[in-house]
Amino acid sequence: MTGHLHKGVGLDRSGVTYVAGHRGLVGSAIWRQLADRGFSNLVGMSSSELDLKDRESVFEFFRERRPAVVVLAAAKVGGILANSTYPAEFLSENIQIQVNVLDAALAVRVPRLLFLGSTCIYPKYAEQPIKESALLTGELEPTNDAYAIAKIAGILHVQAVRREYGLPWISAMPTNLYGRGDNFSASGSHVLPALIQRYEEARRSGLPSVTNWGSGSPRREFLHVDDMASACLHLLETYDGPTQVNVGTGVDETIANIAEIVREVVGYEGETLWDTTKPDGTPRKVVDISTLRQSGWSAKIDLRDGIADTVQWYRDNLASLRI
Repeated sequence: MTGHLHKGVGLDRSGVTYVAGHRGLVGSAIWRQLADRGFSNLVGMSSSELDLKDRESVFEFFRERRPAVVVLAAAKVGGILANSTYPAEFLSENIQIQVNVLDAALAVRVPRLLFLGSTCIYPKYAEQPIKESALLTGELEPTNDAYAIAKIAGILHVQAVRREYGLPWISAMPTNLYGRGDNFSASGSHVLPALIQRYEEARRSGLPSVTNWGSGSPRREFLHVDDMASACLHLLETYDGPTQVNVGTGVDETIANIAEIVREVVGYEGETLWDTTKPDGTPRKVVDISTLRQSGWSAKIDLRDGIADTVQWYRDNLASLRI
């Protein structure tokens, strides 16, 4: 299946635009992007205001607010440690959130919906760069297979709604994201915020060395979350195809190189050590972004600049961070 492009899908900037997960890394960036681009009726509900695992409450919310646009960025997320420790929760909670939001959106026939997943949906040993067509062609990375299965279910759910009801709903699969608003906790963070937290703490404490997980050899692609948000709005305005769309830079780096950039940006002068008893995860993951490029979008934020911006945000918000 290949996507097709329709220039100017046309979004109602004055209609209700619901961003599910508006306080998370991705959701908050999308919220900022939409607000900057003239969306005047943004709606976000905290988990205390609306529990997306509560099906009846979600249906009631959709009946009352009748959104014109929905961005489904709400999810239970975490790094290798969290994913491998709590697979049942990652599978169950994410599927509950997705099924409730997508079913409620269908019940009121939401005109335009974007479902956000992750590139962990692709097989562990997928040919690199990973094309959208690699979905469901091989085994998943076992450390986050439960989360991946939940996201795959969401993609197929969106595709099923398109086939059965003809609604122009779409899915986007971002690569590894980072930026302001990230989770910097020791147990829940992804690799880049974990590195920032580790090197900054070592710098402040005067530690002689920093020890990172794994060998440093896996290759990863990183996308600044503000670029991701820009891509999401672009896709909402231009893309209407059944296939999920990869969102990334198309460029990858070794974890060791990423760690070195973080060390330099933070200003840490000690030694970097690697604990090779810890898992590396997928050996390489970089996505093919041909579909996105053909639609007229490409990333703007340089990796070093993006990391510097994130480090500054981390320092400015240390007192209130998710750590």
